Amino acid sequence: MINVVIVEDDFRIAKIHEEFIGKVSGFRVVGRALNGETAIQLIAEKRVDLVILDVYLPDILGANLIDTIRETNSHIDFIMVTAATETELVSEIIRNGVFDYIIKPVKMERFIETLQRYREMKENLERKKEVDQSFLDKYFGHQSATLDQKETPKGIDPLTLEKVSDIINTLKGGITAEEMGAKIGASRTTARRYLEYLISVGEVAAELEYGIVGRPERKYHVVNKGD
Repeated sequence: MINVVIVEDDFRIAKIHEEFIGKVSGFRVVGRALNGETAIQLIAEKRVDLVILDVYLPDILGANLIDTIRETNSHIDFIMVTAATETELVSEIIRNGVFDYIIKPVKMERFIETLQRYREMKENLERKKEVDQSFLDKYFGHQSATLDQKETPKGIDPLTLEKVSDIINTLKGGITAEEMGAKIGASRTTARRYLEYLISVGEVAAELEYGIVGRPERKYHVVNKGD
């Protein structure tokens, strides 16, 4: 389980972020802080893996808080969620090695996709003793191609797409969007978007299947290339 602390001076926004995190399996919020001082106290008391951090806090800048936390907790990762767009600040935070930088107002799907990428990275690093270049390219912004070496459209994350593709390729009887959403820790709507994209590139097909109550439901399965 990935333990998360939210550091955000607006409690309403912090609550929204907590709700987003609750939609992704493998994460739990262990604390919320309205300022840097409280964040430091929380991190001293709890095991924390990830901090969702705003730049502008009442008592400290987010970039400076990262430095302070890493003096004693170098293992903690950071995802910035902030309205700050000044290039000087952004450059400083990038140099601090944050996992992602999301500008407010945050779209839920963008937030969730970042968490999914982070979770996948953590899981892969825990499983592997060594990594290759293709693995590193996924997490350092060099993943320029997906299926058939094509650019993915906006809203399609390459890592999530790869995960969806891997899952559906292991299934014999096909899968619904709701079932896929449960497997990747996302909403049915998000899962459907990825499945429909796979249809558009010819990797997947769908057919209507009628359930017990007679309501038709799209079931997705891999296209047999030999057909």
